[in-house]
Amino acid sequence: MTEPTTSNATNATNATTPTGATLRPMLKVSGLNAFYDRSHVVQDVAFEVMPGEIVTLMGRNGAGKTTTLRALMGLVPQRTGSMQFDGVDCLMGPAHTRYHRGLAYVPEDRRIVPGLTVRENLQLGLIAGRERSRMNEMVEEIATIFPRLKERLDQDATSMSGGEQQMLAIARAMMARPKMILLDEPSEGIMPILVDEMFELFARMKASGTTILLVEQNVERALSISDRAYILDQGQIVHAGQAAELLADQAIQEKYCAV
Repeated sequence: MTEPTTSNATNATNATTPTGATLRPMLKVSGLNAFYDRSHVVQDVAFEVMPGEIVTLMGRNGAGKTTTLRALMGLVPQRTGSMQFDGVDCLMGPAHTRYHRGLAYVPEDRRIVPGLTVRENLQLGLIAGRERSRMNEMVEEIATIFPRLKERLDQDATSMSGGEQQMLAIARAMMARPKMILLDEPSEGIMPILVDEMFELFARMKASGTTILLVEQNVERALSISDRAYILDQGQIVHAGQAAELLADQAIQEKYCAV
């Protein structure tokens, strides 16, 4: 196994609050392995995300990034290791328990439900949530954060552009007010003006206290809003560091992230 290159500043476990108390990671992953049949896709992966951070998982296509997110959400049947979310080990529990604990996931394929309006797709984000009695109020609240969606609440969701559907998928995940959200390739196939809006949204989400684990091929944009980043290669973490340092390190980007 390749030993990851890690800058000293990447040791997020030592973070403290203004009062000097040690800050517990929002997500702490240790020895994560994930398999598809006999294919060992994710191999002994370990990383952590502190409350309020944006952390990016980088790497080429096929490096294991999406499988890592799916394993964390309980969507890969064959998985081993430890995943502590908000202090509770939940790697082997059913997928829905993560949702109830405050972990949301926006997959790469968006999964917008055809035949439903934007409003109805948003309502699905609370169908099993504790605040479903406030569903209409929550839809209006989320719509103010996403002006494009507010204009289209009664429009068939699948009639919108790809970028607008991606915004809807993120908004739907935010309906339950998650503590942390996993985003898989949110800018893929989206026009540049919507990519700009999307990354501005992520920065606002961070400012409001939402923790984000981001998988994104647009490396420069992702690092520009991130606190830290981990690089995956062939299912293993091979490098970790502060986002600003990795943004300035073209050699590392070309070695592990160039298509």
